[in-house]
Amino acid sequence: MPKKFFTDTDIEELHRKGIKSLQMTDDVVLTDLAYEKAKRLDIQLIYDRADNPPAAPVRPYLSDKEPQRAQPKIAPVPSASSQADSDIAKRIRSAVLAKLGNQVDAKLLDNIIHRVVKATGLK
Repeated sequence: MPKKFFTDTDIEELHRKGIKSLQMTDDVVLTDLAYEKAKRLDIQLIYDRADNPPAAPVRPYLSDKEPQRAQPKIAPVPSASSQADSDIAKRIRSAVLAKLGNQVDAKLLDNIIHRVVKATGLK
């Protein structure tokens, strides 16, 4: 049996005709925009299984009233002696400060330089 595809325009047309529900089967496919439009227009989508749009991932964070914010993780700033020992780190720091001036936080800059130097194996 061929599948019946519904777009957001099709859902608007159903709403204009006064249709309040749509039976969802394996042969009925809604685009993402059609699914959202049906929810906005209060068209009930009747499923014989879980209420998920076809082929869409479950996104519980979209229905949360307040977005959950990740807590920033602050890595420890390397000690001044270990950072001061690296000639390349000094040169990078002075070049960045010459370019950006006071626009950059010194502790953050030191942390970034330390990570890059460590990750690239420069000393």
